[in-house]
Amino acid sequence: MTLVAAPARLSTAAATFEADFAARLHWSADTDAAIEQRVADILADVQKRGDAAVLEYTARFDGLSAPNMAALELTQADFKAAFDAIPQAQRDALQAAAQRVRSYHEAQKKASGESWSYRDEDGTLLGQKVTPLDRVGIYVPGGKAAYPSSLLMNAIPAHVAGVQEIIMVVPTPVRGSVATGGTGEGTSTKGERNELVLAAAYVAGVTRAFTIGGAQAVAALAYGTATVPKVDKITGPGNAYVASAKKRVFGTVGIDMIAGPSEILVLADGTTPPDWVAMDLFSQAEHDELAQSILLCPDAAYLDAVQREIDRLLPTMPRAEIIAKSLTGRGALILTKDMEEACAISNRIAPEHLEVSSTDPHRWEPLLRHAGAIFLGAYTSESLGDYCAGPNHVLPTSGTARFSSPLGVYDFQKRSSIIEVSEAGAQVLGTIAAELAYGEGLQAHAQAAEMRLKTPLKPR
Repeated sequence: MTLVAAPARLSTAAATFEADFAARLHWSADTDAAIEQRVADILADVQKRGDAAVLEYTARFDGLSAPNMAALELTQADFKAAFDAIPQAQRDALQAAAQRVRSYHEAQKKASGESWSYRDEDGTLLGQKVTPLDRVGIYVPGGKAAYPSSLLMNAIPAHVAGVQEIIMVVPTPVRGSVATGGTGEGTSTKGERNELVLAAAYVAGVTRAFTIGGAQAVAALAYGTATVPKVDKITGPGNAYVASAKKRVFGTVGIDMIAGPSEILVLADGTTPPDWVAMDLFSQAEHDELAQSILLCPDAAYLDAVQREIDRLLPTMPRAEIIAKSLTGRGALILTKDMEEACAISNRIAPEHLEVSSTDPHRWEPLLRHAGAIFLGAYTSESLGDYCAGPNHVLPTSGTARFSSPLGVYDFQKRSSIIEVSEAGAQVLGTIAAELAYGEGLQAHAQAAEMRLKTPLKPR
């Protein structure tokens, strides 16, 4: 059977464009009701029974049978052993990527993550105190997928922010378990660990780690157990159960975001080799059948050329079936009137990854308002951003780039307002505050402000 990847061919000049465009973009974030109920039950059970519930669910879903939580904890020695065991090339790549990610987030902290203050003319001090979270939890996928790059992207900005404790949860399911798509009949006392993930934990400086996953891991981090420390915020990607659990524990802890399928949007002026662009579209399509890859270009012949490269390259890809389903189900090659119109459509989509594949990308960048990350120029493959460019690859999806930002140092900090009113300042501000407080019917507010009018403090 020959696989076919057939992205929709749309044109903004067509009378049906708006309807066709909306249909291609549509994706429901609704979670299956059965998943929601199961997650609610797991969260409640972990909150009630703690470690015992986590052990039970780990055995049931991951096939990992442990006598106690201590048997599920990874040590610093485990991280170091994994780092020493992987090939030198992988060690070098991890360290180089980590250094670039660290350098970028250090610059980010300096630009937007420092405390500041100033004084009014009357001597009143106003400012903002920026302090790190005490403890964060990082969810790292395991089983079907393992992403050491995501570990770096979550742990390093937390470190740069000044977080003292980084608790990692990473499932290490037994082959044949429910978590790996099996029946769940077999169990073992040892799951499948990904050495590159553990090596990344060593490089990134993870404090503690547990080989647990799913909704039960999120619950353990959010509520705390006798063994797993309660955290202030949970970040990191996961499956539908993890996403649902993160939504439900928000408020008890902070979360980063609820991520949808991966996305790439390429704005092309027709000057980039079409096989480069075809492979960039593949780079997101290979993630998931629901991933979305879209190309916007004012040159119809170029769209034809990219389609030919898609057809030529698809059979060479190990994940060809997933790519074909993604491109056919949600992909699109869109003919625009010009590059200005392409930029306007891009802003409507607000993609996770936006490539400006042009000889003059800086001409178009000012027109682009909404995107998780913007990759400028033909040489700037989105895949470089995933691993080692430096900026964070945890990005808003499903149009949420209209109001959300990439994961950053600021996600691991909080801000406190600083106010120190001088005696002179109290005379001015007290009058204003009292007037507004009386207008709101809050007498104590008003009188608290008025007591400081023309009434100096008595010396002790």
